[in-house]
Amino acid sequence: MADEIRNNIPEDGADDELVELIDENGEHTFFEHLATLEYEGENYLALCDPEADEEDLEVFILKIEQDEDGNDVYNVPEDDVADAVFEQLLKLTDELDQE
Repeated sequence: MADEIRNNIPEDGADDELVELIDENGEHTFFEHLATLEYEGENYLALCDPEADEEDLEVFILKIEQDEDGNDVYNVPEDDVADAVFEQLLKLTDELDQE
C-alpha cells in the first residue's frame, strides 16, 4: 500500500462505515472504518477489509495529515506508533464490549 493516500468519501453519506482510498497511482480500495483515534495529539484511522472474516481480520492504521492544499491524506506511521494506536483500539473495543 502506498505511503500517502487520499480520501474519497461520498458526500451523500450512503455508507458511513465504508471509506474509499485512492493511492498515488490512482488505485481505488474500499475499507471499513473501525475508529478514528487520537494518540499523542495526532489523529489516526483504524481500517480493515470490509470482506474479511473475523478470523482473518487485518487492521490498518493510518495517520491523518493534510497536504499543501489542506486536503486530508493518510500516511503509514512508524511501527511503534501504529502498535500504540492499535492497543488503544483494543482497549476501546474491550470497553464497548463491557457496556
